[in-house]
Amino acid sequence: MVRGIIRSFEMGITPNTVEETLFIPLWNRAQVSRKYPSLLYDPKAVELVEAIDYDFPAIDAQMNHEHRLANVARARQCDDVTRAYVTDHPRASVINLGAGLDTAFFRVDNGRIEWYDLDLPDVIAVRKQLLPETDRVHFIAKSLFDMSWCDDLRAIDDGVFAVAGGVLAYFDEAQLRTFFSALAERLPGAEMVFNAFSPGEVSRINRSLRRLGMRRVSMKWALEDASDLTTWDDRITVVDQFSCFRNVSYDPAWGTETIRKIQAIDEHRLMSIVHVSL
Repeated sequence: MVRGIIRSFEMGITPNTVEETLFIPLWNRAQVSRKYPSLLYDPKAVELVEAIDYDFPAIDAQMNHEHRLANVARARQCDDVTRAYVTDHPRASVINLGAGLDTAFFRVDNGRIEWYDLDLPDVIAVRKQLLPETDRVHFIAKSLFDMSWCDDLRAIDDGVFAVAGGVLAYFDEAQLRTFFSALAERLPGAEMVFNAFSPGEVSRINRSLRRLGMRRVSMKWALEDASDLTTWDDRITVVDQFSCFRNVSYDPAWGTETIRKIQAIDEHRLMSIVHVSL
């Protein structure tokens, strides 16, 4: 159970920072779970939203319907890739990079994996207030660029899988090149799933963040063709890259116009899901 009702200002999250963006995907998953559970059903997200006193409707005012669905489709696709890995590696260590208030563990747990939620100390402090650790869910209060987090993984004999849903785009390419090479060095054979945005979509998201008042927050990295990653380090292999609504059935309740816009998102690859091995 989520612990109590907590006001956002009591959480220690500094307004107008990347950390504050953790409320956006949480709210999106809760709203979709209530209205369109065939896309994603995340009761833990609903529980969290009900336990947090935050101006969630302000997010609605700045987010188009199709972009909310795309944001949640990203979570669904990352879940599916993670589940497939866990099926083949049932005792894997799964690390959620830039976890925020993500609730993926509750959606993909097989009862045997070791799960790690990694984020900056102030965000991990929030997780501890709302979603305490368990015997298989562990928190790591570090930057994803502090590669000492690799030493915190307890069991890696059955593989390591990393999930980075939304966090990588907030950093520049030079930082990410260093990160991917360090990850290949520290955890050879690990796999990772993340989402990537086109340059135009990065610009659109940054405008939305401005409208939300997050003027010091911006996305920096865009990626259209995942094969570009192989030029960063020859240990990177692209397993797959696909559109965020691949194999997702459109719900007529979304509306004809929204479905048309979703099809455009996929056609122009404004957001894609990338799966790599290292």
